[in-house]
Amino acid sequence: MTKRYWWVLITYLVVQFSIIPGAFLLHQLNVPLERIPGIWSMISFSLGLIIILLLLTPDMKARHLERDRIDRGEAFRWTVIGIFMVFAAQYAAALIEMFLLGIEPGSENTQEIVELAKAFPAFIFVIAIIGPILEEIVFRMIIFGALYKRFNFWIAGFISSLIFAAVHFDFTHLLVYTAMGFVFAFLYVKTKRIIVPIIAHISINMFVAVVNVLLADKLEDWMEQLEQLEQMSAIIGGIL
Repeated sequence: MTKRYWWVLITYLVVQFSIIPGAFLLHQLNVPLERIPGIWSMISFSLGLIIILLLLTPDMKARHLERDRIDRGEAFRWTVIGIFMVFAAQYAAALIEMFLLGIEPGSENTQEIVELAKAFPAFIFVIAIIGPILEEIVFRMIIFGALYKRFNFWIAGFISSLIFAAVHFDFTHLLVYTAMGFVFAFLYVKTKRIIVPIIAHISINMFVAVVNVLLADKLEDWMEQLEQLEQMSAIIGGIL
């Protein structure tokens, strides 16, 4: 692993743990408590991404000269396929958790993120865009990439995906995150383009953000309307 990659990992760790001094600073500035995590995450993740992209500038220039990467058309096709693969992997892992392990569906980590986004809506940009870019660079391009040079796909994929899962601090659904990590690693190996798992990851997170944050109230209204329609149908059916 190159020295630049170690600096990328250090930067990512600093971003993750900067919430402690950041929260203290924003609290001293009288920022409402419920908005502090979202605001600081927006600041730290944005700065972290800028620093990491600057560190990886030589790599980005060198990758344009690689000949084993698939073309843009194939990359787009695999991005679309990859989105469905991630959904399928999530669904399969959730079924295994529910029926074999007795774990109830629903993620506390996701719920906490949703609450942060409701308190500070701009946090959605971190969830849907910045976060996935950072995670794919760190866990797929650097950690998986380094392991893949020494081990086969399954070992490298398992270790990097397990670390990816653990970082989300949702150990109840470790299987779901690990399954997602495997799919992202496969897309990276298949296409030799980190942009493919990045876009697939962004798409998944964007879907979750839109459904759970932007459409949450509308979905509740729709569910209430459906319940009212069902009740009316039952009443009418009883009369008839």
